[in-house]
Amino acid sequence: MKNSTKYLASAVAAVAIFFSTNASAQKLGIGANIGIPTSSNYSIAAGLDVRGQFDLTKQLSVPVGVGYTHFFAKNATYNPGDGVVKVPDYGYIPVKTGLKYFFDPSGSGIYAMGEAGAAFGVSKNSKTTFLYAPTIGYSFSSGLDLGLKYENAGKGDALRYLGNNTGQIALRIAYGFKL
Repeated sequence: MKNSTKYLASAVAAVAIFFSTNASAQKLGIGANIGIPTSSNYSIAAGLDVRGQFDLTKQLSVPVGVGYTHFFAKNATYNPGDGVVKVPDYGYIPVKTGLKYFFDPSGSGIYAMGEAGAAFGVSKNSKTTFLYAPTIGYSFSSGLDLGLKYENAGKGDALRYLGNNTGQIALRIAYGFKL
């Protein structure tokens, strides 16, 4: 793993620990994602995640999440220089944190969120990369959370030398509850 990725992951962990120790309320959410890949090499993306949310105020929170995302390859081939090869699936473990802002003073309803972290590639020939994900969503008082995000995992898949970033536009459906 490159030193820059190690430093980034360490910084993300430090920020998460700092904010979590000063936070007033804690919530846990479990979600599922389904996405449309931005790369023509993949047909669909799907994932699961667990996210802790630490409220700094009613309107501002720090989310910290981990999960698994899988990009399903189309039936296509590429030439890596030593012959034609079938495009492989790509899986990674996203570890990220950020800020979540609720537009309603009650701390529910419409929100905007920005997250950053690392995508730890788990597929053959994949690598760890910088990950970012801006999101807009709606949080219901019942605990249901719907979000629409763009998530970019950089050039971590086996096709990275072709110059493609691996990203998705995804819908996240989650349920959150207070700890």
